Amino acid sequence: MFEQTTSAALGRISPSRTSAMTDRAIELRAQGRDIISLSVGEPDFPTPPHVIEAAKAALDGGQTRYTAVAGTAALREAAALHFRRDLGITVPPSQVIVTAGGKQAIFEALLATLDPGDEVLIPSPWWVSYPEIVRFAGASVVDLPTQGSGGFRITPAQLEAAITPATRWLLLNSPGNPTGATYPAEELRALGAVLRRFPRVLVLSDDIYAPLRYNEGAHATLSVACPDLADRVLTVSGVSKSHAMTGFRIGVSAGPEWLVKAMGKLQSHNSGNPCSIAQAAATAALAGPQEFLADWRERFRVRRDRVVAAINAIPGLSTPVPDGAFYCMVDAGPLMARFGDDEALVMHLLEHGVAVVAASAFGGAQGFRISFAADDLVLDEALRRIAAAL
Repeated sequence: MFEQTTSAALGRISPSRTSAMTDRAIELRAQGRDIISLSVGEPDFPTPPHVIEAAKAALDGGQTRYTAVAGTAALREAAALHFRRDLGITVPPSQVIVTAGGKQAIFEALLATLDPGDEVLIPSPWWVSYPEIVRFAGASVVDLPTQGSGGFRITPAQLEAAITPATRWLLLNSPGNPTGATYPAEELRALGAVLRRFPRVLVLSDDIYAPLRYNEGAHATLSVACPDLADRVLTVSGVSKSHAMTGFRIGVSAGPEWLVKAMGKLQSHNSGNPCSIAQAAATAALAGPQEFLADWRERFRVRRDRVVAAINAIPGLSTPVPDGAFYCMVDAGPLMARFGDDEALVMHLLEHGVAVVAASAFGGAQGFRISFAADDLVLDEALRRIAAAL
């Protein structure tokens, strides 16, 4: 009988629990259950018309062939414009790589630079895929726990205490998933002062939610706050969240040329170029009109305030006000005596018709993440069900 075995690398990781909850909600709906899914990180707004038109024009124009592995010249130029205009990062197109979503960029950067014995520092709560990618690469995850009372941000002292000779990367996500927390420029400069003393440490700055910020002032990112560190910072962005293009699977990253080339070397074997039609659409997204984003941000901000107020009115639940993205990290600590753990809590909520994701999926505990990327009436009904269930 054939022995069904998989690699040791695959055995080190677990399936995405955000995707698992979304899939479970879809299954229950197919069975006739009325399930509201607030588990997925996906804008509910339609993709902008000029982006759709660009995709159609690319099809009609026969842009259905291979492109350069690292992306078309037009998209790399549009991405460089995006980094300069929206994040304050000035890079030539040669220091930009286009990937099939931001997740592929993170995979490539880590797999191209990590060896067994290396350590990667990840603040928690974290995006679910960060630690899994690190483990797949054979390196070790070093958890840097954060609390809502501290804005879900690490401190310079915490960073310095965690760095060892084995430290290879620090992963920063601002605005963060699942917390919506952002790092102001002064805090990034304080972290940079620590990093200067450890030249081996690279930094992955995941800024994909940067266009969806609700506080005043410009977005702060490490390579701008500390320009002398830019030669060891990879900044990841994309169009999935900002332009409602999750299905197009296009990410863009800017970093030192040696790292971008290393990522391209890996990409030349694991996928080749991203979809040519999606690249044409992403070029239009990044180089075209951006005015709609102001309206989207305001609508998300109104939803955020609505959800925060409703959650904080439910006995046993509380949440801070997120600075960006479209998530609330809900603390349900007072309810743990009743439910035992957050997984039991979210399954209880699922039975009452609402799908959310347990905090433990993100390296947290005693709570859940709720996405407010949904219509106002849907959010109101979901929050009513949560209140009734508890």
